[in-house]
Amino acid sequence: MIRTTIKCTAAILAAAVAIYAPSAAAQKAYSFYVLNQRSIALTAQYWNPILTHVSKKSGVPLELKLTKTPQEGNTIAEKGGYDFQYTNHFFTPERDRLGYKVIARPAGPGIRSQIVVPEDSPIQALQDLSGKDVAFVSPDAFAGYWLPMDALLKAKVRINVVFTGNQEASSAQLRVNKVAAAGVNSSVLARYARRESFNYRALWTSEIYQDLCIMANPKVPADKVAAVRAALINMIKDPEGRQVLEAGADLLKSTGELGFVQAENPDYDNYRKFYRTTQVK
Repeated sequence: MIRTTIKCTAAILAAAVAIYAPSAAAQKAYSFYVLNQRSIALTAQYWNPILTHVSKKSGVPLELKLTKTPQEGNTIAEKGGYDFQYTNHFFTPERDRLGYKVIARPAGPGIRSQIVVPEDSPIQALQDLSGKDVAFVSPDAFAGYWLPMDALLKAKVRINVVFTGNQEASSAQLRVNKVAAAGVNSSVLARYARRESFNYRALWTSEIYQDLCIMANPKVPADKVAAVRAALINMIKDPEGRQVLEAGADLLKSTGELGFVQAENPDYDNYRKFYRTTQVK
């Protein structure tokens, strides 16, 4: 059943048909972009039930928006094309000025970036990666490019950059030894590894950063933003909402905290500090 659902979702998305919560037809739908850390099909399967629930509880119809690459999604967001977005790409100085407001984030302690190799790899240190292929998500990815590349530059290690498009694609290329190492979001890799029985080692681990956040476009009316935020935060307390969250955790093989918590712009100041001081250009 799950495989059938994924195939159907992929076909719909490939045909560029928008995915709506059931109530969206009755009134204006608000676009909700999700950064594709995973495949389009898996991302849609995880987020559609959440947006359906939030739409119902908030009275604000939300329309899931996905793109083939992070760059495509970021370009649309930079032009104000999304009402809400789930991302951590909008804390660079240029994007920070656009005014997207942080309203919520997944519950839990946050994320770390890691540079990892297969458990049986002969590579033992960052310096051993010199001249080798290393997988990253995209030039925009925070945990999947900026943080690990900054670490490599500071260690004066020159590598061959291989962009894969999403976090799980990087993990998959590492698992089949197409690359020597990968720069990843540690929590996304951990879930992938549980599903695929993949053993790995970390050569480097970053400090902790807040997880991706849900941001609202400044043009969205304040009452709509407040309603969406409340519906997200209250999912864990709602029996139906908890069921949705538990099903999503099972799908991704996630063992962390369930649900969403309130978040504010200052919670992401260490992102901003990083971008001011990084060696990545």
